[in-house]
Amino acid sequence: MVLIKSVSGIRGTIGGKTGESLTPVDILQIAGSFGMWLKKRNPDKQVKIIVGRDARPSGEMINKIVTAVIQFMGIDIIDGGLCPTPTVEIAVKEYDAHGGIVITASHNPKNWNALKLLNEQGELLNLHEGGEVMSFAVDSHFDFEGVDRLGKYIRDESLIEEHIEKILSLPIVDSDAITKADLTVAVDAVNSVGGIAMPLLLEVLGVKQVIEVYCDPNGRFPHNPEPLPEHLSELSAQVVQKKANVGFGVDPDVDRLAIISEDGEPFGEEYTLVAVADFVLQNHDGNTPATVSNLSSSQALADITEKYGGKHYSCPVGEANVVEKMKDVNAVIGGEGNGGVIYPALHYGRDALTATAIFLTYLAKSGKKCSSLRKTLPDFTISKNKIELPADVDTEKILLKISERYNKYKTDKQDGLKIFFDKQWVHLRKSNTEPVIRIYSESDSEVKANNLAKKLMSDISEILRGDED
Repeated sequence: MVLIKSVSGIRGTIGGKTGESLTPVDILQIAGSFGMWLKKRNPDKQVKIIVGRDARPSGEMINKIVTAVIQFMGIDIIDGGLCPTPTVEIAVKEYDAHGGIVITASHNPKNWNALKLLNEQGELLNLHEGGEVMSFAVDSHFDFEGVDRLGKYIRDESLIEEHIEKILSLPIVDSDAITKADLTVAVDAVNSVGGIAMPLLLEVLGVKQVIEVYCDPNGRFPHNPEPLPEHLSELSAQVVQKKANVGFGVDPDVDRLAIISEDGEPFGEEYTLVAVADFVLQNHDGNTPATVSNLSSSQALADITEKYGGKHYSCPVGEANVVEKMKDVNAVIGGEGNGGVIYPALHYGRDALTATAIFLTYLAKSGKKCSSLRKTLPDFTISKNKIELPADVDTEKILLKISERYNKYKTDKQDGLKIFFDKQWVHLRKSNTEPVIRIYSESDSEVKANNLAKKLMSDISEILRGDED
């Protein structure tokens, strides 16, 4: 059983002992801590939050615990029911709420669930905010209201439609062009809330035919819910069989987007952001545009940005870190190489729905096939590996020794160690949940990327053997 507490909330497996997995007691503790934090942050105000959830089986049960605790604290709730994470994020600002809770374990299997906590901007809590929330969880001394001051509860299932309306109002989204392109689109929503939101979005965008693959929001995931190529084989088959122009795969809470080209080949999870950014930068009017991605994302975004006279910035891994950097540099687009696109013209959060609308506009206006569009982008391959460490090893010491070995190369130490070798790089990060070092490497071929990863793994193993001697 697993329970992980972090600054952005809590996640874990369902069933087991308190403090060791996600139980009602643990849910109550975090919901209560969040409620206390919101009340302290907004004194003398009637606090209000937005709640939403993905379709996994435990979601409704957890929703009842969360909403009851929050109401007991005198906080009003607008419950959006089944809706994507980005939908809740947008609703927080739209309804002038003071925060939000999304009940979702994102790409984790169905036996997991989680609480994602949002501030009044509809953004994941940053390190400071999350630390304040967790301080309330230390002693769990919560203040509950009397019967005359309990929070109000409103169910509002229009949040998805409102989200889609905002996407349609974006100047960069052209539904007329999409309609004229007469597109056929396949969607794999892994039987979660994407099964509600994605077909509706495609319909209002003017897609003539939508092929639904696992779009029944019953929470029974038919395959691993992380939208990686190896998990989207049926979507690829349907794209080819039904002669679709493109296929889209989303994770259970619809903040990550994977693309399948018309030939059934994966577009590449790294290239969702790159393609959307390419179109955004093409249509940018104004000063030198800035883009942001985390240190483990493809350098293709940097190349695209420089192509249009812009400047690219890197930041530590994590959505909150990307958002913070985007705000610092006033970025026009940003995100992560896992299919997470953040378009600040709408909101500061990963949003597969917005990414879908922008990509379809690009595809329609380009007049190209999806596979041909992919070939216009810089071509790199990322290799993702990890090396297990002894439980008592000093990870920082290992990274320091690697840094010393490669001191003649440019490095970045914001988040672990990233080493740049001309047009290829390797990024080493220690895991926060297990004794491993994650190794991400990128080059212009799969062989080169894999060889670079193997070289660093060999270096680490050599250092470990030396420490044992």
